[in-house]
Amino acid sequence: MPPTFASTGVRPAAVINEQIRAIVRGARSRRWTQAERTLYGLLLVEWETARRAEIVEAA
Repeated sequence: MPPTFASTGVRPAAVINEQIRAIVRGARSRRWTQAERTLYGLLLVEWETARRAEIVEAA
């Protein structure tokens, strides 16, 4: 069973990844706003943390 937010304090990587995909889909071919770039960067860091937590949990 994958770790949960309640047990690790980290949201699942799949949830974060969907938010990242939503930003990309929402922008389509236009330039990203500063807010989108900032949120994207924060989500990438959070996604990496979640992936590491999932790998550690699986080991």
